Amino acid sequence: MKNFDRQYRLAAGKPGAPGFEIGDTTPYTLHIAFSIQKQELESSNTAKVSVWNLNKSHLATLEEEGCFLTLKAGYGNTLPLILAGDVSFSKSKPDGANVLTEIEVVDGLAVIRDTWVSISYAGTVNTKKIMDDVAAQMGVTVSYSYNAEFADIPNGYSFVGQAKVALSKACDVSGLEWSIQNGILQVKKPGDVMSKEVYILSADTGLIGFPERVQVSNSDSDGKNQVGYDIEYLMNGAIGIGDYVKIDSKFLSGFFRIATLDIDGDNLSGDWKCKARVLEVTG
Repeated sequence: MKNFDRQYRLAAGKPGAPGFEIGDTTPYTLHIAFSIQKQELESSNTAKVSVWNLNKSHLATLEEEGCFLTLKAGYGNTLPLILAGDVSFSKSKPDGANVLTEIEVVDGLAVIRDTWVSISYAGTVNTKKIMDDVAAQMGVTVSYSYNAEFADIPNGYSFVGQAKVALSKACDVSGLEWSIQNGILQVKKPGDVMSKEVYILSADTGLIGFPERVQVSNSDSDGKNQVGYDIEYLMNGAIGIGDYVKIDSKFLSGFFRIATLDIDGDNLSGDWKCKARVLEVTG
């Protein structure tokens, strides 16, 4: 696993309006640091991004209502998207001879907080149809796990209210769960993975140290605790929440799903790392 030629592209702006991008397009690469927290819950993922010496135009863009930020980061020409969300807060302050801008980002802030939907169906309606229609009114792409199953609701259905409530009701009927990941609505079975694709995490692919065994309280009705592991590896932005991983080390060998994920990096110092909590696949 290479950890050199680190690259990033940060773009920000109001959707449909001119914005800015820094990274490769600037005369020199600005100093950036990021800390991203993700989880497989309906509550929004959050992130903090620090950038040094943005110009006045950049700062004005960040202050616009509805500013949306994306961050791609990786090695060489491989730059997966690791963050996409609404700018919820920004401030600038002196940092020695430089100016530091701190940016807080919330994944899906506007669509979860502000979107209200109105849907109505006569006769039998499948919950996938409801989720598709809610996603369309939210203006987001929806991704379903490879084995998601959708129940029918007989005798018609109507709903007016917050989109997140409509999604939760439809998911409850079908025994599914939803979350927003990098601006995409992700729907899957609880405790399951999004696809059959498996990422290998070993010493050769960036796994650091040894997995630490943890016991996690299960929110499902059976009330059973779940065994998992906290792991650390050199950043691989292609691995996200709900992904299927195989841990291959002398301390642990097995298949798990990514349940929580922290991504941290600084383009001028230290390694870019991920810390993940992996749990058994139970779906």
